[in-house]
Amino acid sequence: MNVTIRDVATAAGVSTATVSNVLNKTGKVGTKTQRHVLSTVKRLGYVPDVHARRLASTNRRTLGIIVSDIENPFFPEVIKSFEARAQQLGYDAILSDTNYDPRRTQRAAERMMEHKVRGVAIMTSEISMKLVHELARRKIAVTFLDLAPVREYMSSLRIDYESGIKQIVRHLHSIGHRRIAFVAGRTGLKSNTFRLDAYDRCMRELSLQPGPVLPGNLQFDGGLEAGIAIAQLRPRPTAVVAINDLTAIGVIKGLLQFGCRVPEDISVTGFDKTRLADYSNPSLTTVDIHRDLLGCMAADALHELSGSGNPRGKEYRVSAELVIGASSGPAVRA
Repeated sequence: MNVTIRDVATAAGVSTATVSNVLNKTGKVGTKTQRHVLSTVKRLGYVPDVHARRLASTNRRTLGIIVSDIENPFFPEVIKSFEARAQQLGYDAILSDTNYDPRRTQRAAERMMEHKVRGVAIMTSEISMKLVHELARRKIAVTFLDLAPVREYMSSLRIDYESGIKQIVRHLHSIGHRRIAFVAGRTGLKSNTFRLDAYDRCMRELSLQPGPVLPGNLQFDGGLEAGIAIAQLRPRPTAVVAINDLTAIGVIKGLLQFGCRVPEDISVTGFDKTRLADYSNPSLTTVDIHRDLLGCMAADALHELSGSGNPRGKEYRVSAELVIGASSGPAVRA
């Protein structure tokens, strides 16, 4: 069985990036750690792939993208447009999926460093800033999604969640809804916090009482549980704002199980404008954040950072646009 660099890192109790630094004589690694790593390399009989190292050191025309959940319909179109734009710019693209696991996120970042990519689009919040700064220290361009301020070798993509959520709430208000529930996502994710805060502010601006707010997990099963719970509330909300389209589909399924018609009895809205919005029955009222544009912008931002003489990052704004489907209708009179 071939010993890998990860085997060495595990046995030595250090990161693969540290092992790589020691073997390639790059970065700052203490003398004691160097000796320990080299001893572990010798003990395990690890032999670096010289051919791969040569390729990595000479061919840096690669961009990486790290996403939270490849099964979430939000990401495939982002990835597709990112890869297509990267190829237009003369890069290969590599993908890592973290499944919301910080340890997998760390391994993904280390993998990008091992491949000596020119830039990484980070589409997840489960990453330590220590790793991010290590990427930037190596002059690897980084593009975040709603995560960090711009700095050297760091650019940011900012989705206008505020506008998107306010368009939804005001649309529902305009057709008579006053009791509007919200189904949230995973706690700790900035994009979820932005959306929930925007909902709360808009409700108050319209002189409405926010809530109820039900927990969710950005996935179908979380929406299903929320839909079942909403169907049993008294008084029942006349409309639901779901954190994303996948959650909204789950909410509709849960409501239907309790005999609630959508939108005749209760309206349901999503967010992200995935293909599920069109495939849903009824079609979803949702917010289009132009995911194809998002992927292109991420690749362009990395290309500009990595190829520019000025490594100072930029902030890129992504607009949000309400798309009215059949899942929202006039409020039922109490």
